[in-house]
Amino acid sequence: MASPCEVMLPYIDSNKDDVQRVAQAAEEEVRRIETKYSRFRPDSILSKINSSDGQKTTIDAETHYLLNYASVAFELSDGLFDITAGVLSKLWDFRNGIIPSPETIRTNLAYVGFQHIRFNSNSIILPAGMSLDFGGIGKEYAVDCAAAICKSAGITHGIIDLGGDLHVIGPQPDNRPWKVGVRNPRAPENAIAELAITQGGLSTSGDYERYFEHSGKRYCHLLLPKTGMPVSYWASVSVVAPSCLLAGTLSTIAMLKQSDARMWLDEQEIQYLGIHPDLTMIERNPCG
Repeated sequence: MASPCEVMLPYIDSNKDDVQRVAQAAEEEVRRIETKYSRFRPDSILSKINSSDGQKTTIDAETHYLLNYASVAFELSDGLFDITAGVLSKLWDFRNGIIPSPETIRTNLAYVGFQHIRFNSNSIILPAGMSLDFGGIGKEYAVDCAAAICKSAGITHGIIDLGGDLHVIGPQPDNRPWKVGVRNPRAPENAIAELAITQGGLSTSGDYERYFEHSGKRYCHLLLPKTGMPVSYWASVSVVAPSCLLAGTLSTIAMLKQSDARMWLDEQEIQYLGIHPDLTMIERNPCG
């Protein structure tokens, strides 16, 4: 997952071995999903789809589920959450701080648009030149799958944490909520706030993991699929939702919606924390 990962399952001496076996099973599930959907592995189903050159590719039920989820997210976000937009990220050199030319962006926008994909429960046809990137859903899905394994084994307390994308299985053993720190987007090694969570998913989208500054402006890796340009309104948005997959989708959409995000998030009736570039915060907890 290219990030620090933890399976935190409290135990007492009598069930230590059982909990360790469950934690191992959860880790194996995460590795299975990464192997299957990493676009960096030539043997993954995603790489097979991306190299299909417009030909039909056979898919299984799990892949169909994720594609269908991505389709719903695309519609929910009015086309902002688009798993075909990864082609735009390749144009931006965040390591060397190079901005692509407007002509280069315009040319590549022709290869963006989930609406151009055709898929059903058995197969997918991805137009030549296009590619899929599960970067916005794969890790979050893996978090939920790992948590499901723990729950099915009778685990009622703990956290699955894959690089800051969390699924809280249940409260602490004494029934207190977990206090989860939210990174300061301008000093990510420090927390700027805490969120109290007893169950469900937490995900944060922000402008601080891959970015560069040019002429006093920050350019981050979250790109608008209709323009190919980075977002700038929020420094980060954290969302608490029933699942990590949903939390990750909502936080990403909020970043992409920019100034329209707050009203849209309020309509979702979920807990969130939005942080502006000047570090002012907007928090809502409908259950608080």
